[in-house]
Amino acid sequence: MQRTNFSELAACSIARTLDVIGEPWSPLILRDVFAGFGRFEQIQADLGISRKVLTERLNHLVDQGVLERKPYDRRPRYEYVLTEKGTDLVDLLLVMTRWGDKWLAGEAGPPVLYRHHACGEISTVDLRCAHCGEPMHAGDVDPLPGPGSAV
Repeated sequence: MQRTNFSELAACSIARTLDVIGEPWSPLILRDVFAGFGRFEQIQADLGISRKVLTERLNHLVDQGVLERKPYDRRPRYEYVLTEKGTDLVDLLLVMTRWGDKWLAGEAGPPVLYRHHACGEISTVDLRCAHCGEPMHAGDVDPLPGPGSAV
């Protein structure tokens, strides 16, 4: 199946990110690797994804530098680990989790809780300005052309 190359649509960081994880399986694979399911069989069992699709998605994520293969026996068999680039994408998934917990979790509440290492408390991700530390949400910012803008 031919994938749309979103990065060619515009000089847009969202489009470029979608080119890496813009289909439904990739964020779920990253979630599983983050949660400790690094082996092919573990990911497949957790997601119920076909071997062919999982192989394609893992290859794509490795090619994009988001995951790295590490051998774990002589056959060779590999487990998948997040790279620095992949760990940064998990930050994006945590923001998606916050939105899903707020708007879609229902009466049962969130399916997963996150304990913050620094304080030991259960918390959610909160976007903050890197300069002043204040909350930073859509109503608090103005999009401006950047140095990589096509305009």
